[in-house]
Amino acid sequence: MGAPMAGHLQKAGHSVTVYNRTAAKAQAWVDQYGGASAATPNEAAKGADFVMACVGNDDDLRGVCLGDNGAFSGMSSGAVFVDHTTVSAAVTRELYAAADAMQISFVDAPISGGQAGAENGQLSIMCGGDAGAFDRALPIMEVYSKICRRIGDSGAGQMTKMCNQIAIAGLVQGLSEALHFAEKAGLDGHAVVEVISQGAAGSWQMANRYETMLDDEFNHGFAVDWMRKDLGICLDTADETGASLPVTALVDQFYKDVQKLGGARWDTSSLIKRLRAMG
Repeated sequence: MGAPMAGHLQKAGHSVTVYNRTAAKAQAWVDQYGGASAATPNEAAKGADFVMACVGNDDDLRGVCLGDNGAFSGMSSGAVFVDHTTVSAAVTRELYAAADAMQISFVDAPISGGQAGAENGQLSIMCGGDAGAFDRALPIMEVYSKICRRIGDSGAGQMTKMCNQIAIAGLVQGLSEALHFAEKAGLDGHAVVEVISQGAAGSWQMANRYETMLDDEFNHGFAVDWMRKDLGICLDTADETGASLPVTALVDQFYKDVQKLGGARWDTSSLIKRLRAMG
């Protein structure tokens, strides 16, 4: 998702230098969009007013930020680091403190909207961090978002993304069960959705995923492996806060079943595959 986001910045007239652990991917970005690439996060961050990251997990983010080759060591005092990765609030606060000690601002800004949202510049961005740093970074993030809002202090963006993933998990399971029921009842799934999507059952998942679900196609977005990573963060945080997430815990186990079916890289709507496999 980071590639099209960076592409929007380059097209908007910003001077963009990219880094990817796979150098060929960085070069492919340069070939498509222009700009420049760097061999390390440190080199990519040098002289930049804003540094954006979109990686995989807590350890990936630490690796990009910290150490001699990390972005923090290359950033100037007063620069803003914006993290678009979905990670734990704990690592966010850890890196916020590390950045603050180096006179760098750190904004946690996880995203929602999938690959299509990134490509179309229509992401939803939920942010945590100091208000001043957010205000400075907002015009940059608006280049590839449809809504970008500060929710609160450091970690609030990540907590909000957890709410997002919790809501999605239940919605996708409900949609999967509805479509599976329609199939078993001998109904035309397309006709069913045409009607129920106009009422209280309608959702983004229904509008954007029902056709591919009916067609048994699951290469259209966020992978099951990444969803399980995110739901694990949600469940761990729920233990810390005392929140009760029974449906989320159940759907997480359903995604584990999908992984066992070979669907680790299928998109999250593949929950219906589990139901079909059950008969």
